[in-house]
Parts: sequence; C-alpha cells; structure tokens
Amino acid sequence: MDITLVDHVSPGRVLFGAFELDLSTGELRSIEAPDPNNKVLLREQVFQVLRMLLEREGKIVTREEIKGRLWPNDTVVDFDRSINATIKTLRRALGDSADTPQYIETLARRGYRLMVPIHCLGPAPETALEMAQEQREHSPVAMGLNTARVQRQMKPRWWKAAVVLASVVILASAGYISWRHFRSTSLPRKIMLAVLPFQNLTGDPNKEYLADGLTEETISQLGRLNAEQLGVIARTSVMGYKHKDERLDQIGRDLSVQYVLENSLRESGDHIRLTAQLIQVKDQTHLWSQDYDYPAKDILNVEDDVAKTVARKVRVSLTSKQEAELAQSHLVDPEAFDAYLQGHYYFERDTDKDTEMAAKYYERATQLDPSYALAWVGLSRVRNWQPNAGFIPAEEGHRLAREAVERALALNPKLAEAHAQMGRIKQQVDFDWAGADASFRRAVVLEPGNPDVVRTAAGSAAILGRFDEALPLARQAVDLDPLNADSWELLAEKKFFMGQLDQASEDFKKALELNPDVVAAHMMLSQIYVMQRRPQDALSEIELVRYDPIRAYLYAIAYNAFGRETESDASLSELIAKYHAGAAFQIAEVYAFRNQSDEAFEWLDRAYAQRDGGLIETKVDPLFKSLHSDPRYAAFLKKLNLPA
Repeated sequence: MDITLVDHVSPGRVLFGAFELDLSTGELRSIEAPDPNNKVLLREQVFQVLRMLLEREGKIVTREEIKGRLWPNDTVVDFDRSINATIKTLRRALGDSADTPQYIETLARRGYRLMVPIHCLGPAPETALEMAQEQREHSPVAMGLNTARVQRQMKPRWWKAAVVLASVVILASAGYISWRHFRSTSLPRKIMLAVLPFQNLTGDPNKEYLADGLTEETISQLGRLNAEQLGVIARTSVMGYKHKDERLDQIGRDLSVQYVLENSLRESGDHIRLTAQLIQVKDQTHLWSQDYDYPAKDILNVEDDVAKTVARKVRVSLTSKQEAELAQSHLVDPEAFDAYLQGHYYFERDTDKDTEMAAKYYERATQLDPSYALAWVGLSRVRNWQPNAGFIPAEEGHRLAREAVERALALNPKLAEAHAQMGRIKQQVDFDWAGADASFRRAVVLEPGNPDVVRTAAGSAAILGRFDEALPLARQAVDLDPLNADSWELLAEKKFFMGQLDQASEDFKKALELNPDVVAAHMMLSQIYVMQRRPQDALSEIELVRYDPIRAYLYAIAYNAFGRETESDASLSELIAKYHAGAAFQIAEVYAFRNQSDEAFEWLDRAYAQRDGGLIETKVDPLFKSLHSDPRYAAFLKKLNLPA
C-alpha cells in the first residue's frame, strides 16, 4: 500500500496494514474507512497487547510476557482465559480471524506475532513509542495496572534510519520533518539482501556474459518483490566481488546486508544447472540451498522459484498479486534471451566499440523474439546513445530510440525500465519535463527497488527544483547501490544545487574513493572550492580532470573568481575556439559567472538550437544566479518548458 505523509503529523502514530494507532490515546482507526473520524478507543489491556506486538516488529510475544505486562504478580485472575479474551477482542477490532489471520498469528503454546509491516508517523522512530510509553505509564490507569512493574520494558529496536524508501529532509531552522509527493516513511527492520555474482563453472570463459546476466536477472526479480520489506543491493555494488574470495562478514559490513545469496552456473548440453544458497551474514549459517536443472527456455521460471523461496526464508510478505505473477509461466526464446544478455553485457562495458556490439545483439534479440519487451528497451537505450558517439545522426538515433521504447511499452505497459527510458527521451530530446517526470514517477511506482529508476526520478525532481523529493530519492539510490560511485555523485550533486557545499564535498569524495574516474566529481569539487574561496584547492582539482574542454571551462571560472582575468579570458577563448559545437551550455555558464549576461543568453540560445544536454540544469545551476533577475531568464525557462 502506498502511503503519502502530510506536513506537521502529530507524534506517536503508527500505521500497520489498514489501520492507524494513536499511541498516546489508544485510539484505533481504519485508514480505509470512508469516515476519517471513525475511531475506536481500545480498552487498556487490548491496547497494551497491540502495543507489545508493534514493539516486537514481527517477533514472538509470549503469553508469559503478556501476563507480566497486564497483571501484577499479586493479581488473582484466570490468566489463560483473560489472555484469550484479550486477543479475541483485539482480533475483532482488526476484523481478523484466528483461522485465516492477516494481522495476528498464533504460535501454538508459545504466543503471538504481528504479521504486517509497521510505519511510524511523527517523531523519529526511536522516540515515538518511547514518548507514548512515558505518557501511558504515568497515567492513572497505567499506574494502577503496573504498580508491580516499576522497571520499564526494554526499548523496542526500530529500523535503521539509513534504510529508507524516500528519506526525510531535515529543516534545521524549523525543527520539523516535511514530506511531499511520492515519499514514504522508513520501514521497520527493512531486510537487506545481496545477490553475489554468479560463479561461471561451465568451464567456458565466453559464458561470463551469461553469469553476469543471470546475476542481474536475479537481482531484478527479487527487487520487484515487497520493496517496503526487502531491499536488494544493485548489480554495480555486488559485481566488485566477482572472482574475489571476500569474507561474508566483510561483505555484510560493506553493503549493510543481513543475507547473501550465492549462485553458481553449470552447463550440460541444452540444460543449465543453477545452484543457489541463502546465507545469514551474522552467523554465516546456510538457511537454504537448492540445485535447479532446466532447459534454457525455462530460465525465467527458475528465477521466479528462487525469488519465492528467498522471500519465504527471509520472511518477506508477498501480495496475492505477486504470488500470482511468480506462479505464471514465463517462456522465452533461448536464443533471444542469450542475445539480450550479450547486448546488456556489452552495453555495460561502456566503450564505443562495445556500444556497437550491444546494438547488434539487442537488435538480434528483437528479431528472434519481437514480443521481448526488455530487449526493445535495451535497443532504445543504445540507439539514444549512439549519436553521442558519432555512430549515427542525432535525429535518426532519437527516432529509432523512440520507436523501440514505444514498442516495449505496447508489449508491456508495466515495465518500469520502459517508462524510465521514455522519460529520458522526453527529457533529453523533447524538453518535455512534465511528461518525463510522469514517466519517471510511474517507473518508481512499478519498481521502487531499482536504483537506475530511482536515480532518474531523483534527477527529474531536481531539474524541476523539487529538492525535497530529489534528495530522499538520491539517498535511496545510495542505500540500494552503496558501492556505485554514480549513486554518491548523484546525492552530492543534489546537495550542491541546494547549497549544502560541505556535505556535497564529502559525498563527491566518497564517489571518487569508489571510482577515481568520476569526471563530474572533480568538476563539481572544483566549483565548490571556487565558491568557498579556496583557489589552490580549486586549481588542484581541475588538474585531475582528464578532458580538455571541461578543464578549459573550469579554468575560465576559477581564474575569474580569483581575479586572474587574463588567464580566464585565455581559457574561455580556448573553450569557444575548439569546443563551441558541443559546449555551448558551458560557455553560457562561464559568461553568466563573469556577469556578462548578454553573452550568456546568446550562448544559451545556441545551446537550445543544438539541443545541448546541459540545458536540463538551467533552472537549478548556481552559476546562472546572476541571470535570475533578468526578464530574459524567465522567458528562457518558459522556452524550455521549465517552471520559473
């Protein structure tokens, strides 16, 4: 269930399933009821039992613990009958049944367990229940019930604040937490899982693409499950462990995961043997292991079986719809699937030659199986990228990319990758920011555990100036892909645009630790140092940039900031003379920074004519600050279809 929170929520409220409980008053309300004021005041014993179930977050609450909480040692009562009556009353309030429970599970002769995830509204999760506990323990009713229990119950252990679907933006000056649009709360004890790279045990090194492809397919399949309960680390972060004998406890610390799924791949004729084993990191116990022998055409069905078993073993609840989807047969042409995996393998290698190979394999996959929607998405991404490498004209590449993704959406309207790719085209080619934003939002709804999808949505929100959305999404991308330098660079960029320079600097440095070749990190760090009046640091950072046009652009800014006008002029002249065809936006930035507004608008118009990709940052780029009061700036934003 998607939950949207509003500003200024009152403290001490918890959502679970279709209900909201006010911890300070003991009032229970159905959030699906037509009347929002339709509340039930739970009697004290019933409230206390529900509270214990919430505190334990899916763990067992024993009957002895209920007895100790509700009745002092000297109370004379038939405990078994009273507990049974209390549980029955609570189930009635929740519309639950002991025979087919949805909320409260009975464990024979042991106790009870809450079956649904919890969402805490109001203060930080560590304080919400504690605040309510203080209020109720010091109320007259609670004092009467708990006179023999002076010592407080152990504090409930709530979820890690770092694992968030959309993190909160803390406004220090106001001291409150604000949520807007498609954000939701952190989840209690969100389970984090890493799927380690498949071991290629076929004996054929040319089958690495198959091992890598199956790694990604498994991650994708698990990532589509209950995103509120399960987080699956992205491919980029796990591939660093390929061919490495890293200790599981170290992997657990690196990725902040509780479980690891190890896989291996063997081949025999037209059959493949996949071995999967699920390991709990904290004690390295093997929870489950199984071999699968199957024809290549049934590969996706095996992935479904693995996903269902893993979900069950780590106690992730699946909706009836998810169960039905996983039970469906997914046949795929073996040759088309093989071609798709090879296309993906080459596209991820990210060189001009490999891009051409990716295009050939994606095209072959769509020819072998024209109904293969994911292959059409891959082909669209390649076609959209090929003009950048000079392989095909821009107009042709954009047309082919659009046709391919439209085909994918017609085949599968619920494919998140297809919506994200359509968003890229609307954004980069059409300057249709609203349309792109809608596509990215749809992609996140369909697959909130996909870090690529989350990153595109974060970028879209930032472009439109909605940083209260962009920043939580960027943090979510880091949670899902913590060893990916691009995730940290994206997070840092959002903080940079928000003026959080010190925090942005730290995140850019983290990105560079993971990948020293992240060009944007060096570029943005140099700009941060310029803004912080640190000339030597800025110039040293520029020296680390490997691309001549970017260095010229940065030197023109830095030298101007530090009063070295002759050198700034020389760098700007070099940028214009050598790189004007592809750097119109950067030239406009330099002129704007130098307070030469006429020249800045002239080059912005050139960038518009060239469909320069940098234009997506026009609204948020701090280098354009000097233009904001100029009427031409608002007119240009309107020309770009960007809100002023």
